[in-house]
Amino acid sequence: MASIEKRGENTYRITVSAGYDSEGRKIRKRKTIELKPGLTPKQIEAELTRQAILFEKEVKDGLYLDAGKITFSEFIDKWVEDYAQKELAPKTLNRYLDLIKRIKPALGHIPLSKLQPTHLLEFYSNLQEKGIRADKTYIAQIEELKHLMEEKGISDKELAEKAKLEIRTVRKVLSGKSVKHTTANAVSDALGVNVNRIFGLNGEPAALSDQTIRHHHRLISSILQTAVYWQFILSNPAARVKPPRVEKREAAHYDDETVKRMLELLENEPIKYKAMVYITLFIGCRLGELCGLEWSDVDFENKLIRIKQASQYISDMGTFTKTPKNESSIRVVSMPEILVNVLTKYRIWWNEQKLSHGDLWDKESNRLFVQWNGKPIHPSTPTKWFKKFREKYGLPEMNFHGLRHTNASLLISMGIDIQTVAKRLGHTKPTTTASVYSHFLRRPDKEAAEKLDNLFKQKEKDKMRTAQ
Repeated sequence: MASIEKRGENTYRITVSAGYDSEGRKIRKRKTIELKPGLTPKQIEAELTRQAILFEKEVKDGLYLDAGKITFSEFIDKWVEDYAQKELAPKTLNRYLDLIKRIKPALGHIPLSKLQPTHLLEFYSNLQEKGIRADKTYIAQIEELKHLMEEKGISDKELAEKAKLEIRTVRKVLSGKSVKHTTANAVSDALGVNVNRIFGLNGEPAALSDQTIRHHHRLISSILQTAVYWQFILSNPAARVKPPRVEKREAAHYDDETVKRMLELLENEPIKYKAMVYITLFIGCRLGELCGLEWSDVDFENKLIRIKQASQYISDMGTFTKTPKNESSIRVVSMPEILVNVLTKYRIWWNEQKLSHGDLWDKESNRLFVQWNGKPIHPSTPTKWFKKFREKYGLPEMNFHGLRHTNASLLISMGIDIQTVAKRLGHTKPTTTASVYSHFLRRPDKEAAEKLDNLFKQKEKDKMRTAQ
């Protein structure tokens, strides 16, 4: 049974026995609680009994963690299990787990209650050093690699099979192209040698960007704020730390003339990719939303397109479908006639492909953008194709997501109100749109000032003519 001891005016300490340790000593778990002032003796007794029963159950079930002894690493594990895995989208969780791989080795050993702002500042400083990035690439020492393969009597196909890699990946290694450390390790392990014997680092070790360091800070701050809510700590030490400042850059986009040229060049490209660019450019959807579109989402008669899901990829999950980024992302957007015409032609081509592949076509899929067999495309397909397309014709550097920024730029430059732009883009609040595209908003603002200036200059000229 739990014992209760009065500590202060409204505070009480509950003690629960949790068995014995290896040396036969009694293990006691203690928890201090504070009751609201003004309770009657009967109410106090009832609340203390309730709290004691709950605490006893926590200890019995192994759910109680001593806030004074728990390390930051242990609390992170609890946060992941009790909150992150249940509440976060798969891709967000995957990204956070990657960041945690850096956070736990550096800060995990520190007791949660003793974590200080200085610890965080030192960690952020370490993240700014070169060589921290995990996406380093490696290049094989071709002669040494081929010598090893000859020595062991192993062909490229056999090496691919032994390393559990695709043959084209092994041939990429043998051609001297850069590969990720996972590939370098797989090849080295298959040959039974240390990775440093046949692979060298490609270029200088890079440092993390200030933006990535800020992402670490935001995650740490969020975890620690949860610790405050769950009453493990009284305050959030991350709230007293300023992470590296990130210079706000203008979102990459194309101007009117570049868009016009791009649309002309698209006439020479496959209708499938032309449709991808047109939808993103004229609807402003996100990449995942584009890949998640189905034909049932396209209303040709009313010229509407519905965005209700997104397609994403994570290495250990493969390609999967999820609801969009937030509730406001589920939306219906009007299509311009130019987009309707392109989609009409694309639908004809899509149906022809379905008929020509017969039983090989995936009957379950009704996605707009599919592989040769009707299965949904990999979410990175538009990005990879657009890079090749841009380089082929010498278009200015911009990734596929820049088409969404271009859509926003065009709408704002035409004087479309920010509320409408936000709704079409699927932003929760117009303030988000205003913040992301503040540089675009300055243009119509400047034009408005010039129009006012011209208006009153004209009035002055008319006044002078009248006086003459």
